[in-house]
Amino acid sequence: MSDAPVFDLFVIGGGINGCGIARDAAGRGYRVALAEMNDFASGTSSGATKLIHGGLRYLEYYEFRLVREALMEREVLWAMAPHVIWPLRFVLPIQKGGVRPAWLVRLGLFLYDNLGGRKLLPATKTLNLMRDEAGHSLKPEFRRAFEYSDGWVDDARMVVLNARDAEQRGATILSRRKVVSAKREGGVWEINTRAQQDGRLETHRARMVVNAAGPWVDQVLAGAMGRNNAHNVRLVQGSHIIVRKKFNHSRAYFFQNPDNRIIFAIPYEGDFTLIGTTDRDFKEDPKDVRITQQEVDYLCNAASEYFKEPMRPDDIVWSYSAVRPLFDDGASKAQEATRDYVLKVESPDGAAPLLNVFGGKLTTYRRLAEHALEKIGEAIGAKGQPWTAGSHLPGGDFAVTEVKEMVDSLVAWAPFLDRRHAERLIRCYGSDARAVLGRVCKADDLGRHFGGTLYEAEVSWLIEKEWAVSAEDILWRRTKQGLFLSREQAADLDAYLTERFAAVA
Repeated sequence: MSDAPVFDLFVIGGGINGCGIARDAAGRGYRVALAEMNDFASGTSSGATKLIHGGLRYLEYYEFRLVREALMEREVLWAMAPHVIWPLRFVLPIQKGGVRPAWLVRLGLFLYDNLGGRKLLPATKTLNLMRDEAGHSLKPEFRRAFEYSDGWVDDARMVVLNARDAEQRGATILSRRKVVSAKREGGVWEINTRAQQDGRLETHRARMVVNAAGPWVDQVLAGAMGRNNAHNVRLVQGSHIIVRKKFNHSRAYFFQNPDNRIIFAIPYEGDFTLIGTTDRDFKEDPKDVRITQQEVDYLCNAASEYFKEPMRPDDIVWSYSAVRPLFDDGASKAQEATRDYVLKVESPDGAAPLLNVFGGKLTTYRRLAEHALEKIGEAIGAKGQPWTAGSHLPGGDFAVTEVKEMVDSLVAWAPFLDRRHAERLIRCYGSDARAVLGRVCKADDLGRHFGGTLYEAEVSWLIEKEWAVSAEDILWRRTKQGLFLSREQAADLDAYLTERFAAVA
């Protein structure tokens, strides 16, 4: 048997659920390790529609518990991380003879406003699209709309902030370490991981394992634990497209399609519009997910039903896809499968327990973690009390109303920054923005300029503090600067990283 130290928990999976559970557990005093086989949020957690929302359409499927919990979480999460989460108003155009009559939509929005203890977010109102600027980019037949509140989140940043905070609270965070085996030995789990960079094997021991591998949860059970018949999740592909900005206001759109599905059109990174998502069953390996031509056509056609200016595939500047691991409840259609989470503990004959995490969504990750800690406490003994509701993620220790003041302060401290650059840094790092820049006195102190608003000082922070190792990590997960860099600039960043890591190897 290995003489490795024994952790209380070993978490498999560095998405939002795994990192959220690790953070909560570390904050309660558990000895925690977390292993992610790739980069943090490199799967489902960076492929979402990037909303903190109750899930208005889930009311159609009577998911009242899930919707209420999600609605209650919106303002809790906003207060935890006002740099990466902020409120967003949604415009829902009403069409005569539409798939859902106006009275039914208004009833749903009444429940939405009152089901979850809304305090700061404004209530629903009715818009005259012939007068409101939200109607300017829509076809003239859309004359009326409802406008309601939800929230926006930089999903991948929220994941890495949870990982950072877990580490600061004592957790051992292992990025790019794939779990290749996990077995019960002598009353504890013995877990072997392989480093993706050099193939090095390491052995870890833990009293309990948490399988939060998202779309790979059944693969972990089958591959690492030898369960060839594991089938607990339904994999559903969701794809999104990014196009040049389609409208000039700061609100998003909620579009209802004739097939009863919905898509969003959301302001994205200042110069763009995000459109998505699709829902289609996925039978392959989640690592191979890519947007299909059928999905491209679907999103373009659906958006073109609403916008005056038709949407064409040639308008797309970027796209992304991910696989949602929905708990398999036997629903007949992908869009009808439950978005709720299911937690199951296995401890045959009192053996070292295993907690499997199925499903879940960004908005409810904190509550999922609390429920997971309840089960962990029952299995190996409780430690501490729930604490995350009043906490802040790194950089989020300021009031939700103070974002503008934070930007003003950063510009005053570093006047060589243009305001758009300062706003991005505050939105990414909050009160850590000055630490990201380091001891800068002039623009040259930022170091090498890679393009957009990305400089060497920020790249160094992402390497040293946030586990970034590749251009993809930096350009598409830690920041979205990939939208602003040319291929040549992205290649230059990749070459810089290769040289930098080779120098310390």
